[in-house]
Amino acid sequence: MSETNPNDQRMTGIHLWMRAEVRATERRAPITPADAATLIASGAQITVERSPQRVFDIERYAEAGCQIADTGSWVDAPEDAYIVGIKELPASPAQLRHTHIYFAHAYKGQDGAADLLARFEHGGGELLDVEYLTLEKRRVVAFGYWAGYVGASLALLQAHGALTAPLVPMSRAELDTAVRESSAPTGSALVIGARGRSGQGAVAALTGAGWDVTKWGFVDTADLDKDALLSHEVLVNCVVSHRPLEPFVTSDDVNAGGRLLRVIGDVTCDVTSANNVLPINSSVTTWDEPSRRFTADGEADAPRNVTPLDVIAIDNLPSLLPLEASVSFSADFTPVLVDLAGRTGPFAAAQETFRAATTHSR
Repeated sequence: MSETNPNDQRMTGIHLWMRAEVRATERRAPITPADAATLIASGAQITVERSPQRVFDIERYAEAGCQIADTGSWVDAPEDAYIVGIKELPASPAQLRHTHIYFAHAYKGQDGAADLLARFEHGGGELLDVEYLTLEKRRVVAFGYWAGYVGASLALLQAHGALTAPLVPMSRAELDTAVRESSAPTGSALVIGARGRSGQGAVAALTGAGWDVTKWGFVDTADLDKDALLSHEVLVNCVVSHRPLEPFVTSDDVNAGGRLLRVIGDVTCDVTSANNVLPINSSVTTWDEPSRRFTADGEADAPRNVTPLDVIAIDNLPSLLPLEASVSFSADFTPVLVDLAGRTGPFAAAQETFRAATTHSR
């Protein structure tokens, strides 16, 4: 993996087209204005669509040397343009002819995955999923730290009875203040997947709030100590599983007497995958309804003589801290773009994953 150098022209011939996000709550940008200027200095051409919610004003991209386009105009972009985004594509066009770079969540049997891959196959396009930009099986670009930080913070607010809806984007300082003012620091929390990016962010938020934190990794879940897990008030799940694992919390656990666990922050949010480690929850929560209450039969708000269990499973957590998340992501993303044209470095792994998935679907 090489770095983008403003004194050379290694990005010459690369046309990056940053699309506007479809989701109204998605405020992040994969490339900041400052990093766009660096890429342009290295020879890249960058087009940025107007967006009503992006954290950076469109004028800043224009000042950086980007071309400005209308919202959704990527469908008519030149064939060789790389369409860059964060979250899901709109439902049309039915055939995708460009190379798209974004978080597609299409390789683990998630809802709609087969239809999405078919759109690429029918249109002759290509998906380079950001989640699969890897070197030696390690992701090189991610929002993980801020996903963990926000997920743990929201779990604390819920534990304190202070999580209000709808959620609104804010700064890290504002989020920290909200957590600090919600209650005196107290309680125990468990972070599973604590050594990864998301886990590190979750641990930082929890310890910063004064909570006692237990950190589990893969070794700790190989022989799951369910009693120890349920003895924590807050669980933050940061595990990304590519194979079925023993569920961390089941319906029987929800109804367990003496359970202290009362809030789960599901940062991974792999709710429609067969590898979901929290099968009690099979759908996301939202900015308008950030938490869901569960009982043993899976019905929300049914009366039980057990401690209520609330789950937060928002699939774009870092967008609640859009500035910090975008700056961090762009700093990791822009240097690897020199490997894009040749599909080398981390793009080789992303391309291989796409080809394997689409070949299998034929």
